[in-house]
Amino acid sequence: MLKHITALIISSSIAFASVIPAHADNSNNGNSEKVIVTVDQAKVFRISRPAATIIIGNPSIVDATIQDEQTLVLTGRSFGITNLIILDDQGDAVIDQSVVVRGSETGTVRIYRGGNNRETLACSPVCEATVTIGDNDSTFGNASSQITSKNALSQAASN
Repeated sequence: MLKHITALIISSSIAFASVIPAHADNSNNGNSEKVIVTVDQAKVFRISRPAATIIIGNPSIVDATIQDEQTLVLTGRSFGITNLIILDDQGDAVIDQSVVVRGSETGTVRIYRGGNNRETLACSPVCEATVTIGDNDSTFGNASSQITSKNALSQAASN
């Protein structure tokens, strides 16, 4: 039974991975490729024509900052899938694409202690606790509290 579940998980992962290309062709209006952004990281996104209107389906998943008429910076806020629509000054779509925000796998280690008890460490080269969506409440809360306290001390020292 366990082998069957493992095989199902592996085949589901392979099927999902095949849907998401490694990069998106930003210049093709209405293409089916997805823009991939990593949570807590920014990505420069260039378009072929000047933008007049930018619409993000769910801004809690990804945020867009306008650099200039043809350059946006997309920042992953939370895991998920949403869409990005960019219209020109005539109201015609320049871009209409899905945006996938995923977690960073590079330089991280995830520890699973049964059930929903997950902890994520950032390792570069020493492993340290990090605030990661999906970690157990205790681990997330402790790391978040320590980061907040450290930032408060830094702010106090600079005043």
